Amino acid sequence: MDERTRTEIEAAVYRRLRDHLQKRTDVQNIDMMNQSGFCRNCLSRWYAEAAETHGISLDKPASRAIVYGMPFDEWKDLHQLEATEEQRRKFAESQEHSH
Repeated sequence: MDERTRTEIEAAVYRRLRDHLQKRTDVQNIDMMNQSGFCRNCLSRWYAEAAETHGISLDKPASRAIVYGMPFDEWKDLHQLEATEEQRRKFAESQEHSH
């Protein structure tokens, strides 16, 4: 596989993941972090970091809007639930193991 084709395939996979996460508003970021160690916010940070390697500066709100499909504050108001004590406990435990 040539480099251009690989890049195009990877880009298509990213877009499919982004679109999937935009539709799955029932999946909370804290649950993603607890299960997989990353969430939508991580994707937006990685997006901004990748853009920076190409000389493009994206602030946090801009990169989050790309991943969330809307401003982050709007997404939070529409879809984010208050984390349960159990979710917070699992998150704290996962952070202890990630360092």
